[in-house]
Amino acid sequence: MVADLHDEPIDGGEIACDAFVAVFDNDATIPDPARLPFVDTPMHPEYPCAHCITAAAVAAVLESEFGTGRVSAIAMTSPTAPGVTHRWERISDYVKEVSNARVWGGIHYRNSTEVGERMGREIGRLQSVLQPAH
Repeated sequence: MVADLHDEPIDGGEIACDAFVAVFDNDATIPDPARLPFVDTPMHPEYPCAHCITAAAVAAVLESEFGTGRVSAIAMTSPTAPGVTHRWERISDYVKEVSNARVWGGIHYRNSTEVGERMGREIGRLQSVLQPAH
């Protein structure tokens, strides 16, 4: 049994390498030099997602005051995309949109947004506990 356990990491490593070659060593994954990202690569770390931290922290404070259900519509108009207005009826939908935008824009991996959200919610929770609105 001990010998089998010793071999597992080696076998797992070989399987991972084989999978990597199978996935990435084919014509479908050859980079297209004509493809441009949606958003220029920013000059900040990928992990964790700072936008997700701030969005989730704000959401946690607002949800401590207004709850997690539906709220009066929240709307924001983009200063960089005139005429584009986003609306949310749940505070959590705003947080999801921020996270999705960071992933879809190619700025963060999903894990970084999830970690950022957890960090932000904890920061917001602590803020609500330490400095209640009332």
